[in-house]
Amino acid sequence: MQIWMLSRIVATTISLALIVGLAFPQEKKGEPAEAGPEMDDMMKMWKELGTPGEAHHLLNDLVGSWETTSKVWMGQGQDAPPMETKGTAEMKWIMGGRFLLQEAKGQMMGEPFTGMGITGYDNYKKQYVTFWIDDMGTAMYTGDGKADQSGRMLTIYGKMDEPMTGEHDKTVKYVTRIINKDKHIFEIHDLAIGEPNTKIVEITYTRNKK
Repeated sequence: MQIWMLSRIVATTISLALIVGLAFPQEKKGEPAEAGPEMDDMMKMWKELGTPGEAHHLLNDLVGSWETTSKVWMGQGQDAPPMETKGTAEMKWIMGGRFLLQEAKGQMMGEPFTGMGITGYDNYKKQYVTFWIDDMGTAMYTGDGKADQSGRMLTIYGKMDEPMTGEHDKTVKYVTRIINKDKHIFEIHDLAIGEPNTKIVEITYTRNKK
């Protein structure tokens, strides 16, 4: 390597080292770096985003032990009698009141059924978020949405596949109607059916007071 080229490489390396040193000053050994106003603002923002608020509290009436009655319309329309089953559900806050965990048991098409769901409110997106899994399949259902002005109806949109028809990522609507602290109703709507009869699942939750 020629001497002039080596000199340029050394000079460039030294310049880069000086720039990095000025841009990112090193801490003195044994002395912590000062937070500064920018870090204080960042920590305040993260604390606010991570703290449960009023939107979370709107779900308080869902906490508890429930008896469930499920109605499922198997592609026959709501004029046909639905398949009806009974079950139970437990709902409780987890992660310091940030997420509502539901654990459900019942029957589906004559077989034992177990499901688990988590619903929360994303303070940054300003939306409710949810996911659901169960032992009837390998899919994970997710969605996000908002509450109405009353705070008693939560509408979430998501995607789901329909293996029987070969459909992928069809849009569905999940609606939770909080009637009172002892009753709420959950609905699944297949929007591809077209209004007004889009409801394919209805689950009524009645508080178990025993």
